[in-house]
Order: sequence, then C-alpha cells, then structure tokens
Amino acid sequence: MSGAGASKVLDLQVRERGEVVVVIVHGEVDMASAPQLGAALEEAQRGGKPLVVDMSEVDFLGSAGLSVLLVASEAQQARLRVVASDAVRRPIELTALDELLSVFPSLDAALAADGSSTAS
Repeated sequence: MSGAGASKVLDLQVRERGEVVVVIVHGEVDMASAPQLGAALEEAQRGGKPLVVDMSEVDFLGSAGLSVLLVASEAQQARLRVVASDAVRRPIELTALDELLSVFPSLDAALAADGSSTAS
C-alpha cells in the first residue's frame, strides 16, 4: 500500500490464506503510520473473514498502534489474532491488551488457531 500520505517506515501487505485474511506489517507503527494500519485493517475486515495481523517484523509499536489494534479487535466477532515480535508483545502485555487479543509467536500458530475464543 502506498500513497501520498503513507508513512515511509511502514509496509503493509494483505493476503488471503484460505478462510482467513492476513495483514502483514513491516516497520514501525507510530502516530504517523497508525492511520495507514487502521485503514488496512478496516478494509481487510469488510469481507467478514477472520483476521490475523502478522506483526512479527514490526520494530516499534506505539500507543497509536495499540489503539488501532483495539479498534480492530472490537470490530471482530472472534478474538483478533496477532503475531507479535518482542517489540509488539511487550506493549501489548504492559497495557493488558493481551486479555482482548490472541497473541501468537508465529503466523503458522495463528493460522492453526480457530479464532472462536472470546475475550475473557
């Protein structure tokens, strides 16, 4: 995804893997790039398929990015599945967002999960 207002530090790809939409995120998710991620997640959710956000290649996740994940989580019928790098996992755990999201160490693990569990 690219455009005039797109952040230069964020690269997004959207792929379908069977009945699941995977949004692959590379780079940094900060105040400048979070709207780009939010738009991609919103678009990916339009088809109603389960969503996996692969953030295994994200180097920084700021509060704006956490907010985007929260909004995307609230729009999902099942728990939002997030593949987290260490830089992503730490802020998710520190803010207790891991109680609303399903966090996985790999894309394969996230795809293998059925996504039917609900937030506790």
